[in-house]
Amino acid sequence: MAEKAQKPKFREAENIVENKELNIWEALIPVFALVAMLAYNVFVFGDSAIEGSNQFILLLGGAVAAIVGFRNKVSYKQMLAEVAENVRSTTGALLILLMVGALAGTWLISGIIPAMIYYGLYILNPTIFLAACVVICAIISIATGSSWTTAATVGIALIGIGDVLGISLGMTAGAVLSGAYFGDKMSPLSDTTNLAPVMAGGELFSHIRYMALTTIPTISVTLLIFIIIGFSIESTGPTDASEILGIIGERFNINGWLFIVPIVVIFLIIKKTPPLVALLIGTLLGGVFALIFQPGIVSSLGGGNGLSFESGYKGVLNAITVETQLEAPEKYSKLFKSKGMAGMLGTIWLIVCAMVFGGIMDGIGALQRITKSLLNMAKTTFGLFASTVGSCLALNVTASDQYLALVVPGKMFAKAYEERGLAPENLSRTLEDSGTVTSVLVPWNTCGAYHSGVLGVPVIDYFAFAVFNWLSPFMTLLFAAFKIKIKQLTAK
Repeated sequence: MAEKAQKPKFREAENIVENKELNIWEALIPVFALVAMLAYNVFVFGDSAIEGSNQFILLLGGAVAAIVGFRNKVSYKQMLAEVAENVRSTTGALLILLMVGALAGTWLISGIIPAMIYYGLYILNPTIFLAACVVICAIISIATGSSWTTAATVGIALIGIGDVLGISLGMTAGAVLSGAYFGDKMSPLSDTTNLAPVMAGGELFSHIRYMALTTIPTISVTLLIFIIIGFSIESTGPTDASEILGIIGERFNINGWLFIVPIVVIFLIIKKTPPLVALLIGTLLGGVFALIFQPGIVSSLGGGNGLSFESGYKGVLNAITVETQLEAPEKYSKLFKSKGMAGMLGTIWLIVCAMVFGGIMDGIGALQRITKSLLNMAKTTFGLFASTVGSCLALNVTASDQYLALVVPGKMFAKAYEERGLAPENLSRTLEDSGTVTSVLVPWNTCGAYHSGVLGVPVIDYFAFAVFNWLSPFMTLLFAAFKIKIKQLTAK
């Protein structure tokens, strides 16, 4: 397959703003202020901080950055332009979030997600469940090239199964994301997998082969950890799943035909259909299947005594747009609830506010200054790798955007790797090992906000269990420290 056919949808011409008036300490002032304010805010509000107060703190962090910018001769117009560009770049992600909420609604009332849980309970048990989550999500993510699609489809179902089995939602979400990001990294269909070699000056499939050297050991360790957890876990769920199976069977018409819809969505993604289009089709098909297989549920949501055009229309649209809670025993109520599009608005709010902070930081030249300072600290080959990792992590925190965490260090460090006689695969691999996978560990990063919102699990709950994600930067540094598979430039 020609590389041209793999062209990703990202900002290749990302502009990196430089401000020679700004020193490193001034660039770090907004970062320190933001971290301090967020820490205090979470201390005061606890888990509810994500419901709105953290969003305002991000705006306050942006205000601090703006003050630093004004003191260093950066115009309000320039800062606002960067904010606008940042927000514009997330348009696709925000629309996907809305569509995921819609899809979850129709997949609930159609019985698709309940069917996944129903059959999953027959196959999976607490001992193998977490390791199975990693493998299942890895396969789906490799096929689709998207951790986001994986979380929005099988991820939601696996969270439900884990809840029934009495397994911590943080553990389940960590296993789901570990598998999803392994597949996202290794798939030639992934936008970040295409972006990293472009920024480093390398070639796609050479990048994937070289990346496998660190990624395979990391996912192997991850699987081993989840297997050990599985053998030691004490499930608080029912020893007999017959109760929940009976509840699902009573409320839904469960059959194999329901799996046509997720199979169609995955097929569309594999065939490079834009995710937004694939999710829209999945949502509409979910609504059609709800009318066919679950007419009673649709009718009750539409306020009718029997299924009619009006009650069917209202029932499906209600599931798509607002929170839906089907009748169920309290301990299983989460399995019969979806947020709809309205439930995604809090996550969208968080992403927009994060983009304001990241945009101002970029506009005043702080991102470039922080990255350049890290580069200047690299005196050895290991130092160069470590500086790249640090830069990616810093940008995931400060810019709140996964793509910026690849683009900015990629542009800044490419020349340094070349001068050290290092092949571009070293840089592209390090960008992925530290930029792509850690984005989901930052609550206000677009990826962290998305997955937390879709799976319904706060980042702080799954952070420790997203083993693959936090282990990847350490693995790439380990290879660099012991000079394992450090590819050198060859004369052309």
